[in-house]
Amino acid sequence: MLNRCALGFGGVALSALHHAAAGPIAPHFPARARNVIFLYMDGGPSQVDTFDYKPALEKYHGQDPRQVIGALAPTQFDNVGKLLKNQWDFKQHGQAGHWVSSLFPHLATVADELAIVKSMTSKFPEHTSANYFLHTGNGLQGRPSMGAWVSYGLGTENDNLPGFVVLNGGLIPPGGLDCFGSGFLPATYQGSIFLPREEPIANIHRSEPSASLQRNKLDVLRDLDAATLAETGHEREIDAAIRNYETAFRMQSTVPELMDLRGESAAVKELYGMNASYANTRTFALQCLLARRLVERGVRFIELTCPNGNGDRWDQHSNLIDGHNKNCTTVDQPIAGLLTDLKRLGLLETTLVVWAGEFGRTPFAQGSNGRDHNQFGFTIWMAGGGVKPGVSVGRTDDFGYKAIEDRYEIHDLHATMLHLLGIEHTRSTFRFSGRDMRLTDVHGHLMHQVIA
Repeated sequence: MLNRCALGFGGVALSALHHAAAGPIAPHFPARARNVIFLYMDGGPSQVDTFDYKPALEKYHGQDPRQVIGALAPTQFDNVGKLLKNQWDFKQHGQAGHWVSSLFPHLATVADELAIVKSMTSKFPEHTSANYFLHTGNGLQGRPSMGAWVSYGLGTENDNLPGFVVLNGGLIPPGGLDCFGSGFLPATYQGSIFLPREEPIANIHRSEPSASLQRNKLDVLRDLDAATLAETGHEREIDAAIRNYETAFRMQSTVPELMDLRGESAAVKELYGMNASYANTRTFALQCLLARRLVERGVRFIELTCPNGNGDRWDQHSNLIDGHNKNCTTVDQPIAGLLTDLKRLGLLETTLVVWAGEFGRTPFAQGSNGRDHNQFGFTIWMAGGGVKPGVSVGRTDDFGYKAIEDRYEIHDLHATMLHLLGIEHTRSTFRFSGRDMRLTDVHGHLMHQVIA
């Protein structure tokens, strides 16, 4: 009746409220993970200086890579210097015996939680396209982010918070906000940007003198949106707008509570590194702690970006040693603290944690002290949420240049992430432009070696 009466105004409002109350959507099969924390390492960490130990680089240090490796593919800047040895010491850690660089002393203590994939590849050697590929499964602008796909596929567990939150430490990746967008999916599923500060988003505190007055304003706004719907028929866009306004209204009471850390013990704050001397460590520590709190509140997909300061993107075309030292000082203790805390609280079992950049770095120098982009073989790792702990998957050649065993690409990562969430990636589709679109396009195979 509501759809047929009053130009459909009641139907629009009922539709928005129905979606808001719908709660979680049943997955395709029993899920191993309920939430995802994606630790995005903007710029491309060097695999041969972090997790992919290559003694041959020490042996052949300073030699012409063409004489040792053979023919080389063009790099982003095509500035190919001599082979450059690992710049930090490597040791094996945990019962798994993972090789971990001295850059990660804290992460090394939880090495047995990690499933390290050393044979990831990308299709793109340039940041913007590679970021789109990592985030959306396509190298072009305008596709839905993986966080949007997860929210679309599983719904929300908390009506008072967005299903997809980006904890932005200050750096927006090359490619901009489209890395977190909803593309052709309804706008409800796009990432909401939170900053790691007391007021993480603008206007979180209402300006009206009372909640009832603000509620009345929203009701009028809903009626105006409904009138526009009656004239234009743009149901999906207007429905998303109504739902977003309602979520924003509820966030005004939920977000301040999320940001109130007075209930967190001094020991927990110390675990994450919130008292560290380096400012960027403190920033990323807050992001990691907030990620845990968002998981506790049922947010489906949380992405963390790197802090903005002292060049903390992992993009060292020069000054590799100083840059990677700062990068790892920023993220090492907070990430180790996050994994430890999730496990302590019994949340790691159902929370999938993924650490990845858009590509890796070359095993030869750019200039005297840098490494160029390398999409042919790099390292990511996964933990928790149905992942087999302690495994090392795939292999690059003796120099860490190209993947030669169990070669994977980003589509396979996406398919595996969705699988662990109970989503069959070939069945999670959205009709757009006459075609059933999906995150993995027509690609994607499960990375069975990392699935417990």
